[in-house]
Amino acid sequence: MRPSEETDSLPIKERSFEFAIRIINLCKALEIDSRVSRTLAHQLLRSGTSIGANVEEAQGSQSKADFTAKMYIACKEARETNYWLRLLLETKILAEAKLAALVDESSQLVAILTAITRTARNNKK
Repeated sequence: MRPSEETDSLPIKERSFEFAIRIINLCKALEIDSRVSRTLAHQLLRSGTSIGANVEEAQGSQSKADFTAKMYIACKEARETNYWLRLLLETKILAEAKLAALVDESSQLVAILTAITRTARNNKK
């Protein structure tokens, strides 16, 4: 079983939380390395944990528009996280084996959040 299969069936709230935990653990390892790694870890930590925070905020939204806006922000953060992970991969700061599952999960989160945002926008009309 691939690592993301464990989270594939989770609701987006739990899935984004589990993803944030994995990002935090990765960033802890990057903090020990060079200045470049620490800088990238900081960027990755901010965007990777922001996904779940915005999903959580969307759950308590006061309107459909507020919900859509928070989910859209979560989607943007997922895209940014995917960027930082791919950058770590392509610069060989970390081995592909350590990053492949996270890159895949971030891509899946982008797809899920894009679908949620589109559905929410279409339901507003």
